[in-house]
Amino acid sequence: MKFESKIKPVPYSQSAIYAKISDLTNLEIIKERMDDPRLQEQIPEDKRQAARDAINQMEFTTDTVSGPVGPIGKVAVKIVEREPEKCVKFASTSAPISFKLWIQVLPTSDTTSKIKVTIDADINIFMKAMLEKPLTQGVDKFADMLAMIPYN
Repeated sequence: MKFESKIKPVPYSQSAIYAKISDLTNLEIIKERMDDPRLQEQIPEDKRQAARDAINQMEFTTDTVSGPVGPIGKVAVKIVEREPEKCVKFASTSAPISFKLWIQVLPTSDTTSKIKVTIDADINIFMKAMLEKPLTQGVDKFADMLAMIPYN
């Protein structure tokens, strides 16, 4: 079952965004962005510390990222395909449910782009009702976070 984020504008070039997201060690900056007021306003006040703790526990390598994700426990993903400057595809390596995730990047000008995050989760019809809202919200929040990262 697929869940797609809204398309998010990013004030950086397609090549700058791709260079950062295709090497996951570059995304460690997410830890620093937890104090960004734009991100803080998207997280309910009573959940901010838990979100900060979870982000601080994330581990990054060039091809993998892992860390706790809410009540579902630790999740790890690995880059399985890079389509230069257009898309980075991931697959879960450790998660309660199997899923694929991809980040698409399209230019809107020489200096601006737009991104979209998609998750294709292997969930049955019974789990759909329980997971549809959190997964939809999760891909949007992830896309929001990616839109706020400095790509220079």
